[in-house]
Amino acid sequence: MAIGIEYDAVIRAEEEEREIWVKHYCSSHQILLVGEGDFSFSLSLAHSFGSASNIVASSLDSFAELTKKYKQVKSNLVKLVKLGAYLLHEVDATSMKLHTDLQMRKFDRIIFNFPHAGFYGKEDNKDLIKMHREIVHGFFRNARGMLRANGEIHVNHKTTTPFNLWNLEELASQNSLALIGCVDFKAEDYPGYNNKKGNGLNSDDPFPLGACSTYKFGISPHTKKMQNFVETPIEMVRQPIAAVPRPMVPYEFQQPQTNFAPYASNIPGYVVSQPTVGIRSERSRIFRGYSSHVMETFGRNGCDGDVYNSVHEPLGFATYMAEVEGRARLEWVYRTLNLEELHRCRDSRLAWSERTSAVSHHQW
Repeated sequence: MAIGIEYDAVIRAEEEEREIWVKHYCSSHQILLVGEGDFSFSLSLAHSFGSASNIVASSLDSFAELTKKYKQVKSNLVKLVKLGAYLLHEVDATSMKLHTDLQMRKFDRIIFNFPHAGFYGKEDNKDLIKMHREIVHGFFRNARGMLRANGEIHVNHKTTTPFNLWNLEELASQNSLALIGCVDFKAEDYPGYNNKKGNGLNSDDPFPLGACSTYKFGISPHTKKMQNFVETPIEMVRQPIAAVPRPMVPYEFQQPQTNFAPYASNIPGYVVSQPTVGIRSERSRIFRGYSSHVMETFGRNGCDGDVYNSVHEPLGFATYMAEVEGRARLEWVYRTLNLEELHRCRDSRLAWSERTSAVSHHQW
């Protein structure tokens, strides 16, 4: 028995030694970066880790738009691919949870560096502040459902006026998130990182950072999600941003979202593999991703029945299948699968877990 315990301790020590930390990020974290400019921040983390296999890096711009804006972006992307990163373009941070390549993924860290709506006037303009806040609000709403257990959302942001008027904590609270830490951000902690304006004729130029911080947010079970919010600093009221769902297209007929050809042409021997996903594996992909997240959070024992009930019953699986004899299950998946429903199921499971824990503690 003692030998087994000692062996386990040695294995854990070896695993900890293999982990590489860069400030708040570890080589064992699954990391998603959104709104990347020239991808130099992603590359900085990858170089420090010695690998990018744990990194998904995305941009709002297309590959063609990026190469027009940034001189070094193509070189950075090629290096990231060589290191094993998964790259995505044309990803909107305010609707990313619906993206084909992200909708079933969970992350330990989700990072948005200096979110910005664009240069449409002075930064203290009330309408521009509203635009900035809408982007951050939409990002929080999407990122919250993409976190693993104990995951964190990080926003690097200026702290001086008028940037402090964005009130990130308020926006986070409206999305059931709570501030769990705020530390100074220093670009020199990330060698090779180059912040970019990303807009206009001088998009490749850096902007002055000044005083800025890394705001860390985690899921707050005690914060009630609000449907509307008041723009406290600028006295405006808005409705929640409506996510536009992507059409449900069978996966075997979808084109890969990531166009690796521009990078692969620069990598000798690099071969782009095409997905070959059939009907059965597609159904498994959808439900295995959800059930694995539940089991990862609550443990495997006793989860199978709960997973079935929390997924199939609210979505009307049995009713749909009973309507027409021999009906294809995949058709039901594409017609009725609602990721928002899955998120609600997950939230109900969290509440169930808290109640169960409370009862167990009382009995103990």
